[in-house]
Amino acid sequence: MKLTDVEVRKAKPEAAPYKLMDGGGLYLLVTATGSKLWRFNYRHQGKHKTLALGAYPDVPLAVARERHQAARRLLAEGVDPGAEKKAQARAIAAKAENTLQAIAEEWLAGPHAAKVAAGTADASARLLRGSILADLGNMPIAGITAPTLLATLRKIEARAPYSAHKALQLGGQLWRYAIATGRAERDIAADLRGALKPFKVRHHPAITDPARLADLLRAIDGYSGSPLTVAALRLAILTFVRPGELRQARWADIDLEAGTWAYRVTKTATDHIVPLSRQAVAILEDVRPLSGHLGHVFHGVRVKDRPMSENTLNAALRYMGFEGGEVVGHGFRATARTILDEVLGYPPHLIEHQLAHAVKDPLGRAYNRTAHLPQRRDMMQRWADYLDRLKAGAEVLPFSRAA
Repeated sequence: MKLTDVEVRKAKPEAAPYKLMDGGGLYLLVTATGSKLWRFNYRHQGKHKTLALGAYPDVPLAVARERHQAARRLLAEGVDPGAEKKAQARAIAAKAENTLQAIAEEWLAGPHAAKVAAGTADASARLLRGSILADLGNMPIAGITAPTLLATLRKIEARAPYSAHKALQLGGQLWRYAIATGRAERDIAADLRGALKPFKVRHHPAITDPARLADLLRAIDGYSGSPLTVAALRLAILTFVRPGELRQARWADIDLEAGTWAYRVTKTATDHIVPLSRQAVAILEDVRPLSGHLGHVFHGVRVKDRPMSENTLNAALRYMGFEGGEVVGHGFRATARTILDEVLGYPPHLIEHQLAHAVKDPLGRAYNRTAHLPQRRDMMQRWADYLDRLKAGAEVLPFSRAA
């Protein structure tokens, strides 16, 4: 006798599981916890087997019967419906694993996250998810062609040219990872080189006039904000490291006795040493009572186990009256590069090395982090002394070119 919808709906759990038969091997299994599960008992090649057809009420009686009949048709053709269901599940899983979205998330969480700073990894994830993945994420990576990718990049380019170029760059890394893991045969992003409109990089605004730099140095001394912010501004100018490296500075990487700050540069994946001038050491000594018991030298205002906000230094510059078109925190690097070369006369390769750029020796090999350390230590001290004299209003004449 066939089941009815009412019987299925009103079936109540008992102390032990029980079955409500519908005929042809189809039944409803009612568990002690109240679950109602559709099952199909059958025999294939002499073996007794059970096929799960879903749970009530997600799968109503009529749908369970349809699935039951489909399974019986497979049996009539000599096909095991249980094995067929598993094969379909594997195919779906394999398809899902080969989508651009799945591969991108795997790459972002694995190789990319291991190579770059956390902030950079987060920015990469946001850009990819909001651009390429939003359009193409559900497609198998092997089915995406260069024209398809270009069409998506064109849409991004219309609203944000830089983001389109950055998305293409990340796309190239993503496709190369897919090739390495056997899920793509070639890097289609490489086919799009030159396909986007050229993007002119805007350089960070920077003060390169010594007189105006003196104004800034005096303004920092008179700034009434947080002592940590004042110290960070002073150290940013003295060391001219990238703002992210300054914010992420950790006491464990700083040796005040030796006058060095050693860390890993994520942008170039190299180890780097910043020789600390006497002035820089003095600033850090003043800061140590404020944050020496914490991990970061410059911790956040509200959350002390995190670094200072990326907006803090620029907000302080705006408060002191220096507009964004004139100077930003990253611009201190250009300030130092220009004045060290044109005023203090240091060789460009020495300055570039201290800026943690990818500098190579005459044989094409990358310099190690201790290269030219004595000369760089001298340069950093003379830079600090120059800034002191500049702030004091002394006339600073160009030095002869350093050896």
